[in-house]
Amino acid sequence: MKRVRLRFTKGLEIEFVDRNRAIEHIHRFSERGARFPVIVYGPEGCGKSAWLRQAAEVFREQDFDVIYVDFMHREFIVHTGVKEAGERLAKVVAEATGVGILRLADEVILLARDLLKTWRRKRIALLVDEVFQAIGLDRVEVYVKSLLNLIEYPPEPYENIVIVVATSEGFSRWRIGRHSWALTMPMWNMGRKGFEELYERIPGSKPSFEDVWRLTGGNPRVLSMLFEVMWNTDAITKAFVEEKRLTQSFVNRWRSVFEEAVEDPDTLWRFDAVEKPVKELIERNLIVYFLRDRSPELWIDEPPPEKDPGLGIGRYVAWQTPLHREAVRKVLEMYR
Repeated sequence: MKRVRLRFTKGLEIEFVDRNRAIEHIHRFSERGARFPVIVYGPEGCGKSAWLRQAAEVFREQDFDVIYVDFMHREFIVHTGVKEAGERLAKVVAEATGVGILRLADEVILLARDLLKTWRRKRIALLVDEVFQAIGLDRVEVYVKSLLNLIEYPPEPYENIVIVVATSEGFSRWRIGRHSWALTMPMWNMGRKGFEELYERIPGSKPSFEDVWRLTGGNPRVLSMLFEVMWNTDAITKAFVEEKRLTQSFVNRWRSVFEEAVEDPDTLWRFDAVEKPVKELIERNLIVYFLRDRSPELWIDEPPPEKDPGLGIGRYVAWQTPLHREAVRKVLEMYR
């Protein structure tokens, strides 16, 4: 398998590493197909996009026509002998601002249909990254049903269609779960061994691996952020405070709850997902709520530990990374 090179930070590319079990899923899908769209969810920056880009290469090697679209960054990959398909997608991506995002979401499905109907392609992989955040939560269910219709009611017979959608949006999986229209599978931050391999590929002086692991919990994006700011942990927590809107009023409103949660995230389990403050913590991508059973077959890759207080992982609830938890701890002290 050719490993793709991925942008780690400006001026630094690193070859795709680890995620062996997740790549095994891609090989299995390419051989056996997928009866439903596969929705992969997990913390922001845990590596879903990197995995999808590597998946595009795996499917290409298996003679699939591949469409990959990253909605957040307006980037795409097309592997197909149909030149017009790539040109068409490039045009729509270039116009994808405002309501143009909805057109792009529709175009991804229309293009896959045309590969089947007009160009008579038989093996198609459709990889869609962060489309739910782009189109809005109210359109998630209809969109997933449209993806399922492509599998169930194709315009022409096919050999294999695989559809994978990755999302960091915290509520979409429950919207989708109300129906039997998709298979949802979680992905967690990288496991310790694979993350250490990624860490070793970063040039220059750096903190010890133990320190980096304790700060990131295996999250590649947080690792790249720390590298960008020359390992200044305080700079990252301050950025999270601003980006996650951890205002004085928000924190003080739920002070007693947050003080418990930074020590043990499972204390949030007494709330339902739609209750405040859990609802707001999910919306701000600070926690992952209702962690799935750790049985390996239920996860797209290596599951998190059953419980790890040092990394902010509980049995049912976890902070997305230790630095997300530290941002909340920081404002609790700041506004005391």
